Amino acid sequence: MLRYLTAGESHGKCLTVILEGMIAGLELSQDELNQELARRQSGFGRGERMRIEVDQVEVTSGVRHGKTLGSPITLVISNKDWENWEKVMAVWSRGKQEEAVTRPRPGHADLAGAIKYDQSDIRNVLERASARETASKVAVGAVAKSLLREFGIKVISHVIQIGPVIARTEDLSIEDILREKEGSPVSCAAGRATKLMISEIERAGKAGDTLGGVFEMIATGAPVGLGSFVHWDRKLDARLAGALMSIQAIKGVEIGLGFEASRLPGSKVHDEIFYSPSSGFFRTTNRAGGLEGGVTNGEPLIIRAAMKPISTLIKPLKSVDLITKKPSLATVERSDVCAVPAAAVVGEAAVAFELASAMIEKFGGDSLREMKRNYQSYMAYVKER
Repeated sequence: MLRYLTAGESHGKCLTVILEGMIAGLELSQDELNQELARRQSGFGRGERMRIEVDQVEVTSGVRHGKTLGSPITLVISNKDWENWEKVMAVWSRGKQEEAVTRPRPGHADLAGAIKYDQSDIRNVLERASARETASKVAVGAVAKSLLREFGIKVISHVIQIGPVIARTEDLSIEDILREKEGSPVSCAAGRATKLMISEIERAGKAGDTLGGVFEMIATGAPVGLGSFVHWDRKLDARLAGALMSIQAIKGVEIGLGFEASRLPGSKVHDEIFYSPSSGFFRTTNRAGGLEGGVTNGEPLIIRAAMKPISTLIKPLKSVDLITKKPSLATVERSDVCAVPAAAVVGEAAVAFELASAMIEKFGGDSLREMKRNYQSYMAYVKER
């Protein structure tokens, strides 16, 4: 079973990830890991922290001479801004005597977390609840992508909405999306929508406000049969939705037609099945988004996630002081105006991890060679069907 555990605070010394269950013999590239981390830090609307530090990953176990050993992989991402927070976030000493954070932000984990963990200083909550933790997810996703690439599986993402601006990309091929989004500061494949999105972000920034949006992940090359319908926790659509909902600020996930399917008759929702001796079973539509009954059906996976606006506003909302109970304005922490393009990169990582986990579950093996033998045997069986 592939699983990972993350540790670290937003302004702590580092983020640490332990990835367990990765097969042996998989080639990794430190440059590729760092490129994925750099993508997470990009996008129009990001805050000043992205200019302060550039994330780099250090692999401290589980890899030798560029290949995985089959043992747990440890990934460490240092916080370059640590020197400015070393006393505030000191582990053993009281450190710098700073005023406690006591004004919770609406929409953040601040108040609920402080009550749950019996904290009088909200910094003890916000440091871990911060989206800074998503750097860990992206590092794990980069390793997962390396495994998927060995089996011809690719995961991409693009932004289809920021605030009220919606990009119409339904008629674009995957190749078109990849090409068009590359030159977009908001990772959008529609040029006109890109300009409008940037304008909306600029408008929100001047108003001291924030914006959310929707991004889409597309995974190609996944074989028929990943996931299962026999138990609730083995359904791949449930696992994908859970992984995406675990990303900070994500409020909704849909697959294929998603909520639109509830408004249409069955004849307009389900993908008819065809067969030819040369192609085997195939579909001419993909309204299911590549998943039926919790199992991949061989079509591209189409998954969208909705991100709410970031909770920290430069012009803060009304709140109540945690200690005095008096009305106050919410705390202002260093933040972004819009992080939807970055969230799309995190979404890619989440999807890649779940697909890699499902591949290992399906094909097993302790090494890449063994897993490939099992995969090739299965694909030959699928072709015969």
